[in-house]
Amino acid sequence: MRRKDKEIKDLNQISRVIKNCQVCRLGVSQDDVPYIVPVSFGYDGKTIYFHSAKDGKKMDILSVNNNVCFEFESGVEILSDEVKPCNWSFTFQSVIGFGKAEELSSREDKIKGLKHIMEQYSDKKWEFTDLPLNGIRVWAINIESVTGKQSLDYTDQ
Repeated sequence: MRRKDKEIKDLNQISRVIKNCQVCRLGVSQDDVPYIVPVSFGYDGKTIYFHSAKDGKKMDILSVNNNVCFEFESGVEILSDEVKPCNWSFTFQSVIGFGKAEELSSREDKIKGLKHIMEQYSDKKWEFTDLPLNGIRVWAINIESVTGKQSLDYTDQ
């Protein structure tokens, strides 16, 4: 990271940034063509979970290349300056990482992933016992590397 003064080194703080987010931006690539898509997600401290329909561009790409990049940001706010346009800035926290997406195939693993996704957005404990899971695909991103960054003036809001 070029700006070491902005780096978030504490993995617990990186996890807090992820937990404070509403969306994960997932980057995939096929034939040197990148594709970024926002996904709802779950996170257990080591793995990111997301779900998808059975078919689509994201599925086409993951079927040939499961290497992914992911991005989260929170606390984003514009800091304006009424006099100097070059003094405009942002306050933010962000996390970027890399890993491999693996499709979860067993009913038990799919339910585990879906529970993590629902925990991200709801305090309720959800049950998936009667849910037919053949219409969705559930994925786990095994995180291989992750970095965090925040603006120097960032304060918890």
